[in-house]
Amino acid sequence: MQISLDFMQKLQSGDAAQVWSDILAYAWEICSAPLNMAQDISEDAAETGTRIASEITKRDRKLAPIDLFLATAGWELWAEYERSADRAAEKLTAWWAKTKGGKAVLLLDALSLREVPWLLEQAEKRGYRLHRAEVAGAELPADTTAFAKALGFSSRSALENNGAGKSHRMTGAFTDSVNLPWEDCADSIQAQPQCFLWHHWPDERIHQMGEAGKGISALVPEMMEQLGSDGFWKLVEVMSTGRRLLITSDHGYAVSGNFPDVDNKEQAAYLKKFFKARRWSDDCEESGKWVPPIDLILETTHGRKRFVPGRRKWKSQGGYPTLTHGGLSVLEVAVPFIELSR
Repeated sequence: MQISLDFMQKLQSGDAAQVWSDILAYAWEICSAPLNMAQDISEDAAETGTRIASEITKRDRKLAPIDLFLATAGWELWAEYERSADRAAEKLTAWWAKTKGGKAVLLLDALSLREVPWLLEQAEKRGYRLHRAEVAGAELPADTTAFAKALGFSSRSALENNGAGKSHRMTGAFTDSVNLPWEDCADSIQAQPQCFLWHHWPDERIHQMGEAGKGISALVPEMMEQLGSDGFWKLVEVMSTGRRLLITSDHGYAVSGNFPDVDNKEQAAYLKKFFKARRWSDDCEESGKWVPPIDLILETTHGRKRFVPGRRKWKSQGGYPTLTHGGLSVLEVAVPFIELSR
């Protein structure tokens, strides 16, 4: 899938802030478009899931040229990402500060733009009012702990049972971090006018389905089931009762099982040395010799880190995961930012 000449010229000629705005908007446009999720009379549930997984994969591939650009001709844009992209942690903090009265945040760990069509369709179907539906950027690395620290929490687990204290940026919020069924989460939400719930789904499942033989084809049917379930929307209903609700995420994920292998043996050995089977590393002592670089060492808000840019994988002990996050690709750093009310 190629991108238009006009769009490529915009990416090469604009300032970094405009380029990142254009890239994230382009990803949103592709991924948020409605899916044909109705089950055809000739299909069973498994066939419907396979068809939609195929469509999700097609959308993912449409963004491959952007990732290629950012890993080659435009690799220097990653050094400008934190200063230029509209990041979710800052957007969330600003939203929290200006939203008066009841408010709540439902943070779904590792939710990506791929899942936006289910949220938008179900919100409309169930009678919710959408106040905003847009894209935001993750922290670097695109990892849970980095996002937690950007909000003033020491870690995700610090939110458990309102244990986050008062020094974080979600002032006045009752906090929790759980991996419970949706209905149990709904039952645990009490009358607090301000609450912040960090749910571990789908991150836990992404790591489980990142094993060899699984991947996006196994994940999509579960996404369909969970985001369309009455249990999930019961939680949304409870959290949005008397509150304005924001649904967002800390980071997205890469469908790395579809990435091409690095065929240069020296490069593959180099990547395996520093990253093993991950997409980022704290080991920043040695710089690579290749131009364009096959890895990037960046000074981030969260320290000096080494990253894998673009779509590449290599052979590693135990196999490279088919789903992962933390690297530099658009759908790892792009997250939904959806505000709604009843």
